[in-house]
Amino acid sequence: MRLLRLFLSILGPFPCPFSNLKIKSYRLRYLKEFRKDCAISVVFVALETIFELLMTMIIGDFIDALSAPSEMSDIYRFGIRLIIIALLTLLSGIMGGWTSIKGASGLSRNLRNEMFSRIQDFSFSNIDKFSTNSLVTRMTTDVVNVQNAFMMILRIAVKSPVSLICALAMAFYINWKIGLLYVIVIPVLFIGLMLTAKLTHPIFQRVFKTYDRLNGIVREDLHGMRVVKSFVREDHETEKFESVSEDIRGDFTKAEKLIAFNPFMMQIAIYLCLIVITWFSAVAIVGSGNGTVVSGIMMTTGELQNLLTYSIMILMSLMMLSMIYVMVMMSKESVERINAVLEEKPAITNPEHPVTEIKDGSIDFNDVIFSYKPDASKPCLSHIDLHIKSGETIGIIGGTGAGKSSLVQLIPRLYDATSGSVHVGGHDVREYDIEALRNAVSMVLQKNVLFSGTIKENLRWGNESASDEEIKKVSELAQADSFISTFPDGYDTYIEQGGTNVSGGQKQGLCIARALLKKPKILIMDDSTSAVDTKTDALIREGLKSYMPDTTKIIIAQRISSVQEADRIIVLDNGRIDGIGNHDELLRNNKIYQEVYESQQKGGSKDE
Repeated sequence: MRLLRLFLSILGPFPCPFSNLKIKSYRLRYLKEFRKDCAISVVFVALETIFELLMTMIIGDFIDALSAPSEMSDIYRFGIRLIIIALLTLLSGIMGGWTSIKGASGLSRNLRNEMFSRIQDFSFSNIDKFSTNSLVTRMTTDVVNVQNAFMMILRIAVKSPVSLICALAMAFYINWKIGLLYVIVIPVLFIGLMLTAKLTHPIFQRVFKTYDRLNGIVREDLHGMRVVKSFVREDHETEKFESVSEDIRGDFTKAEKLIAFNPFMMQIAIYLCLIVITWFSAVAIVGSGNGTVVSGIMMTTGELQNLLTYSIMILMSLMMLSMIYVMVMMSKESVERINAVLEEKPAITNPEHPVTEIKDGSIDFNDVIFSYKPDASKPCLSHIDLHIKSGETIGIIGGTGAGKSSLVQLIPRLYDATSGSVHVGGHDVREYDIEALRNAVSMVLQKNVLFSGTIKENLRWGNESASDEEIKKVSELAQADSFISTFPDGYDTYIEQGGTNVSGGQKQGLCIARALLKKPKILIMDDSTSAVDTKTDALIREGLKSYMPDTTKIIIAQRISSVQEADRIIVLDNGRIDGIGNHDELLRNNKIYQEVYESQQKGGSKDE
């Protein structure tokens, strides 16, 4: 019952009649428009089973009729009835199969759509909690497992119980003493099934975690294929993949060995029943004549035929129930993993009455402390007090791990401060409507990302309704128009997934142009000109100054030349502000800035 409750939880609440069994109310919300198909499938599967039983009864009567004198008209009558029942069975089977496939595939589509939609609302901390690899596995492998299990539930979980109950009822109707054999055997088989399921479930739990690792290796290898080939590490990557793949094979083999015991156990039990039934029935029929009582058993040849057929039906029903139980046990872990995504609450949400207008680009950090994990021993940012006027150009310098990217990610609320507050335009960022806040902030990230599509389509991420003239203007400012014009298709040039057909510098130029197209109140450039030469870098900064003088500009850079003309420069060290001032002031007063400047000047002299 716990498994039923778990599986229903993926479908949602609906009024459940088993309230005394402490099952919550559920509603099949993820089936949506496919509920009718599922209901029709159940009806047709039940009809198919009933027609199969009727056919068995007619065949038994037909055999009894042949044992007595009969005419051809009787044979024709039985033949017509069999043909009609066979056609109805076939039609019911086709309709049941078609509607169950439609309902199950519809469920998987809705689950994927709902999960993807939910992930879009996740903050970075939510995504970090699951990991990208795990989310991919949950939306693919886990959803397919649930789809297959649900399709089996619609067909086999309806057909098998109906067939089992009806076959048992008919066996008792023919001879209750022989029917008692099944009453003894079925509980034994059920206990064996429960034990097998209990042993296999932990294995399937382990398998799906291994699938996450496998997906991670594939994604990492494909993403870093240039590095793999340049370092000639193909054999190493292949070995790593084969190792994880072997773990999956081993676990599945172990589970399947346990599962294989079920059909073996059921076949032995049912075949023993068949032998006992055949023996006593044959003695009754042959030893005392058809219809005579022997050892309390009276049976006709047709009834013997029916009993043997019902035995096979009971065997098949139990084997199908075993299959579906194992399938549901396999999908149990998938259900839990999907539920974890669907029930995850976004860490960053809108307030009850959000502010929708950002007055200006002023930024205030008030004693901000930030950690990516609540239990981190050391915060990424410690006691940050910083006040930036609207329209200022701020440079940020610091070593690796100083907290530069962490600092600017708090401005558009990609993360929330652990303590303290961040204000934009005079309001705490937690008071704003998230969409309004992020529309007012443009970020050119350290890792530039372009999506498959034309250059023009990529740039319009910044403004869907931007005209061709606006696109060309921002591309000129970002020093991207010069190389775009060299492409045969210009702005209609197709960008491959991840921007693999453009260079690192070209990718940065396109991402800067995309950010400018938003016309933001705050522009954040997180080391976004590292792949361009110093001349192009200077031209981009000059263009920004003239194009958006009222926009607050925050420039994170490794090169002093990229920030030395900023109104103020912030030096970060180990998550703390080590110094604030303009270029000349920091050269006089800040040791870290002096060391960075001197090292770069010496490096520049050597290069020259």
